[in-house]
Amino acid sequence: MNRRVLGALVAVLLAAMGTFVLLAYVRSAEDRALAGEQVVQVLTVRKAIAAGTPGDALEGFLTVTKVPAKVQANDSVTDVGELDGKVAAVDLVPGEQVLSSRFIAPEKLEAKGAVEVPEDLQEVTVPLTPERALAGRIKAGDTVGVVTSFKQMEDWTTGEANSAKKYPESTHLTLEKVLVTHVQGGVAPPSGDGEQAEPAAGNPGDALLVTLALDAPAVERLVFAAEHGTVWLSNDPETAPTDGTKVQTRGTVHE
Repeated sequence: MNRRVLGALVAVLLAAMGTFVLLAYVRSAEDRALAGEQVVQVLTVRKAIAAGTPGDALEGFLTVTKVPAKVQANDSVTDVGELDGKVAAVDLVPGEQVLSSRFIAPEKLEAKGAVEVPEDLQEVTVPLTPERALAGRIKAGDTVGVVTSFKQMEDWTTGEANSAKKYPESTHLTLEKVLVTHVQGGVAPPSGDGEQAEPAAGNPGDALLVTLALDAPAVERLVFAAEHGTVWLSNDPETAPTDGTKVQTRGTVHE
């Protein structure tokens, strides 16, 4: 055996020994950290789980983790069999404990997002921070008012030198009784049985992605407002009157 081959074998052996020593040290460090604590085993998420994943299809997505009893959630799952017949209600991320409250019956998940869109309407999605979308408590099937606001703008296309046409700040309830067809992110309203509300699936940071059903002209108006101004949503059920609305400016607000 030449020296080059021998050196390679020695290097592989040393790497294996180093890995073994490191793992042993990590395990001993975990044991030291948990010394004196009452320890329990819980199921945690090892790989990201998408909303709608069946409970009986989680093999390979979960792992057993030892944690102090004081940090075990009240509804933590210790046996994956408890989730048979249920699906994940929200996206689950690696590291979190598996909670029974995050799994629901399949028909409940289907009902949550089942909204029939009228054939003559388009769908368009706008990103909104929670305070602009009813604090995030908005769901598919709601009807909303779309309030648009614009800062003062000068139009230099009038063709007159040094004479711009000025548009003042303005706010208006531009669209009424708009159907919400999908919401990504936010917080679902509490159920009638008092269960704790859960975040909606796939919340991208602090923003909500709200999808609305609109006719073509309204789509244009909404996208323009989202691009060049700001958009707020109001709770606008069928029974809510909208008489008396008009474009608001500083002058009209202080009338």
